[in-house]
Amino acid sequence: MCLSLPGLAQPASQRRLLALAEQLRGTPGLLDAVPGVHSLTLVADLELLQADELQALAGKAWRQLRAPQAPQRQVELKVRYGGSDGPDLPEAAARLGLSQAAFIEAHTTPSYEVACLGFLPGFPYLLGLPEALHLPRRERPRLKVPAGSVGIGGAQTGVYPMASPGGWWLIGRTDRLLFDAARQPPCLLQPGDQLRFVPL
Repeated sequence: MCLSLPGLAQPASQRRLLALAEQLRGTPGLLDAVPGVHSLTLVADLELLQADELQALAGKAWRQLRAPQAPQRQVELKVRYGGSDGPDLPEAAARLGLSQAAFIEAHTTPSYEVACLGFLPGFPYLLGLPEALHLPRRERPRLKVPAGSVGIGGAQTGVYPMASPGGWWLIGRTDRLLFDAARQPPCLLQPGDQLRFVPL
């Protein structure tokens, strides 16, 4: 079952979804609660928990939730913008009518909030990208995006934790390891964290 909120994703409503997922975990018959951007997917054993029961349970929990706290965990990622680390920066800035310096300043000024992880293990979908930096995905995706690449796709920015295909605009790169299977937890960033990009 997928629960979705109307309107554009906002940090406060996303925090409430994360709190709902946390509250529902451990419910008998509920196998998993997976947050998405402004959505929550609930996976249940239907022999133990029927869909209508789950919907009623989630609705009641949502109404009773206290206002979630602001993010407590702050993470900084040092990023090399432009050049071979951010090959799309010149074109992205030109498309938006910005100098590269203004683009970098606009990207590094906000604090972003990790809405959820997805696409790849440890890939953070971030809320807070200024509207002036929104870009449609590239018409021709790359077959291989280097690990650590910082990109923009639509109204979001994110960081590729490992090499993979991708269609976002690559504007920089970090050396920080976002996913390590030998680390606990393996993902550097967690939903609800706050993230700042620091230009090198």
